[in-house]
Amino acid sequence: MTGWHTASAPGKFVILGEHSVVYGKPAVVLAADRRITCGVRRGKRNLLNGEPIEFSRQPHFRYLTRNLRHAVEFVTRSDIPTGAGLGSSAALAASIALALEDMAGNDPDERKLVDEAYGAELAAQGNGSPMDASACVHGGGIGVNIPGTEKRGLWRISRNGRVWNVSDVDVPSMTFVVGNTGVKAPTGPQVDKVRRFVGRSNFASEMIEEIGNVTLSGYDALQRGDVEALGRMMTTDHKLLSILGVSCKELNKLVNAALPYSYGAKLTGSGGGGCMVALTDEPEKVASVITARGGVAYVMGAGSQGARIERSVPDGPVFDIPGFVRPEAER
Repeated sequence: MTGWHTASAPGKFVILGEHSVVYGKPAVVLAADRRITCGVRRGKRNLLNGEPIEFSRQPHFRYLTRNLRHAVEFVTRSDIPTGAGLGSSAALAASIALALEDMAGNDPDERKLVDEAYGAELAAQGNGSPMDASACVHGGGIGVNIPGTEKRGLWRISRNGRVWNVSDVDVPSMTFVVGNTGVKAPTGPQVDKVRRFVGRSNFASEMIEEIGNVTLSGYDALQRGDVEALGRMMTTDHKLLSILGVSCKELNKLVNAALPYSYGAKLTGSGGGGCMVALTDEPEKVASVITARGGVAYVMGAGSQGARIERSVPDGPVFDIPGFVRPEAER
C-alpha cells in the first residue's frame, strides 16, 4: 500500500438547533465516535475502491479534485450509517480533503479543510450550513452563533446573507444512544419544506426563533454540566421540530420509547427519517427499547477527535469494501 495518504474524520450528531441554524440561529453539535477513513494516492486512472469513478454521480469527489491535474485512486471505509443524519457526507468530505492535503505535502489547516468540506457539501446538496463540516473537521463540540463565545471562536463563514460564527464548546462526559429508524430521508427536501413553510407562515418563523431560544438554554445547561436541563431542552426541541413537520411516526416512536429512561430525546439531522438521539445514563435500556421498536441502536460517546492523519494504512477489512456506499448531506 505504498504511496497512500490516509485521513479520517468523525461523524456528528446535533443535540440542539438543526434547521434553524440554516437561518443563522444557534446550534450545538457534537462529534461522534464513529468515523470515515479515506486513503488517496496518485494513479493512472481515477478509481474509487478499485472501480472507475463516475464523477457525475460523486459530487464530493468531483469538487475536491477540481484543481488536480493528475488521476487519483481512493479507498474508503465508513463506520457511519448513511442517510441517517450523522454527518456521513461531511465526514467523507473532510477525510478526502485532509488526505489530499497530505498528498500535496501541505500542513493541515482547519479553516481550509472546513471551506473544502463545506464546498463539497454544497456541490452535492446545493444548500445548508457549514455546521456539519465544522464539527467533522474540528471534532469535540462546536457551537454555532452562540452569543458570548467570541473568545473561543474558530471561524466565521457567510453565504447568501447568512452568517455562521463557529466556536469551540467544552463537552463533559455524557452517554448518548442514537436510534436509526432505517428510513432514508434526503436532506434537501426537508430543508426545502421548512423553507417554504417559513416563507408563507409567521408561525413557522416563530418556531425557528423559539428553537434558537431553546438551543441557547440547552447550551447554558451543557456548560454547567446539567444533564437534566439539557435533556429537557432536547425534548422541547424535538416538539418544535415536529411542529415544523420534519419528524415522522418512526422517529416519534423511538423518541417516545427512549424518554422514560432518558434525560431527553429528539430527532437529529434533517428529519423525515434517519436518526434520533437520547441523552441517558441507562444506555443499555434505551438501546433495548429502541431495538424492540424496530430501530437500530448505537451507544455513542461524544466529543471525539476531529479530522486527523492516519499515518499507517490498515490492512484487511478497512479498505475491503465492494463499491462505495453513497453518503448524503445532513443538516
